[in-house]
Formats: sequence, structure tokens, C-alpha cells
Amino acid sequence: MPITYGSVCSGIESATVAWHPLGMRPAWFAEIEPFPCAVLAHHYPTVPNHGDMKKLAKMILSRRIPAPPLLVGGTPCQDFSVAGMRAGLAGNRGALTISYVELLDAIDHVRSADGEPECVATWENVPGVLSDKNNAFGCLLSALVGEPDALLPTGGKWTDAGCVYGPRRTAAWRVLDAQYFGLAQRRRRVFVVASARTGFDPAAVLFEQQG
Repeated sequence: MPITYGSVCSGIESATVAWHPLGMRPAWFAEIEPFPCAVLAHHYPTVPNHGDMKKLAKMILSRRIPAPPLLVGGTPCQDFSVAGMRAGLAGNRGALTISYVELLDAIDHVRSADGEPECVATWENVPGVLSDKNNAFGCLLSALVGEPDALLPTGGKWTDAGCVYGPRRTAAWRVLDAQYFGLAQRRRRVFVVASARTGFDPAAVLFEQQG
């Protein structure tokens, strides 16, 4: 059977373009903007688009939609971008970062109850999240790994790469630039990989030596 994944803030679904040749298949999308929704409906007419990602956790817990082994999504960047108002987690878009973690928690709850390995999550955003004035990145990491309080960076600011081992999950992050992966422009983004799965180390994904 192919590996399946859930995608939030799906856009025109770059993850599926990248992962389809690997034999991976989307279980569902979550996108609300009209144009991306039209693109998804055209290219992936058999994949359900559930719209507002904030509704997905309850849908997972009630088993109305499957709890996939992988979760991918880049929540909106406007509240973290240095070109924006920098509202951080207090902004409507920034708050979706916490909704992402709530969804991941719901998926893990259902998968664990069914005796399945926990989900592997991939999250992406602009580097501005690392310098958010209210420590949005530390809040995200603490929520992912299961710490009660926001994590604080060593040395006063978050570096471009690192890893945190918590009571619930392990999370690793790294800033990557798309110009080194075939895109003809400089496009730096923070990628976070997190999971509670036994035998899976997110750091081995982001810091692997052969690619």
C-alpha cells in the first residue's frame, strides 16, 4: 500500500508534486482560498478538500477522516514575515501554528489507540518566525515536544538549525534555501520535522549526510 499523508494549508500542493513520484498519496487536503481550491479540484478530483484546518482535529477524533502516518503543511507566514506586521501567534494566521500541533496531537491519539506508529509531521515557514518578538518558535517547539512552557533559545536567539528531545516528541529544524534545490531564486525557509515514533529521529531527516 502507498504511504498516505494529510496536507494542510495545501495551496496548489507542492508536496504532492514532490511526493507523487515516490509512490506517496494524499489522504486529504485542507485549503480555503478559492484559486488553490480550484487547482486542487482540477488536478486531484478524488482527494477530499476539507477546507478550514481548524476543524480537522475534531474530524480526526470522531474518525470522520483518516489519521494518516504523515502530516505536512506550511501555515501562513504573514504574521511572522519581516515584511509584515509581525503579529506572531496573536495574529489569526499565526495562530494556525498551534492548530497544526492540535491536529498532530489528534492524529497521534487515534493512531496510538489503533496500535499504529505515531505520525511524522513536517512544517514549513519563513525564517522570520525564528526572530518573532514573542518567541513564537519556542512556543511551537514546546507544543510539539510536550514541554509545559515555551522553550528559550541558547544564546538569546534561535539558530538556523537544531534539535529538541521532549517527553512527547522529538523535533528538529533547519533553514534551507530553494536556490540549492533547483529553484531559480533565493528562497530561505525553516523546515521542522517532528515525531513521537519509536526508532525515528527527525534529525536524521534534516541533517542526513548523503543528500
